Amino acid sequence: MSIRVESLTKIYGKQKAVDGISFSAQPGVLGFLGPNGAGKSTTMKILTCFIPQTSGTASVCGFDIEKQSLDVRKHIGYLPESNSLYLDMYVKESLGFIAGIHKISSPEKRIAQVIEQTGLGPEQHKKVGQLSKGYRQRVGLAQAILHDPEVLILDEPTSGLDPNQLIGIRQLITELGKTKTIVLSTHIMQEVEAVCDNVIIINKGKIVANDSLQGLRNKNKDISLENIFINLTNN
Repeated sequence: MSIRVESLTKIYGKQKAVDGISFSAQPGVLGFLGPNGAGKSTTMKILTCFIPQTSGTASVCGFDIEKQSLDVRKHIGYLPESNSLYLDMYVKESLGFIAGIHKISSPEKRIAQVIEQTGLGPEQHKKVGQLSKGYRQRVGLAQAILHDPEVLILDEPTSGLDPNQLIGIRQLITELGKTKTIVLSTHIMQEVEAVCDNVIIINKGKIVANDSLQGLRNKNKDISLENIFINLTNN
């Protein structure tokens, strides 16, 4: 398994943001769903070694997130919801900076590949600060996949994209999911149905569903994913 999580808990003060969750993920696209404040982003931040867990364990590509965090970071790509970027850098310049951090061999070749993959070609000579929100999302995604990680953690990756851009990014995520393990957090149910193989729904820090997309439908009399989500989290 690319990702293994066991009894993971995160406590802020008296609140359990994540409450003893366990799951695993392998190559493919895993939809990680839940209402605002359910614990999705907290779980993603723990898996990417951005914040520590309170208790429990997790591993990425066999590396423990607590004891081998540097190895985890080498094998993971992360697009956070906030998507912090260097706005004064040109697109190619910012990708070159990230390539340097990862010590990528033949960086120019890899940067060209990623620019083509993410559809950044027309904007590559602009400053990041001049880009629309949709293209900034593409820059964030390009930075996340630049070092060709085995695992991708994507928190609301299509936020701010227009319908045409949505199709392109969904196609890219689907293609990447053929060889990589992708954890995709989104509130857009059509997106989950379009790209995800499996779905986890988390509510108030606990996992309330963990199944394949079809298995989830079969267990819920083939009602829509949106209605399944509402039924499991509206309490």
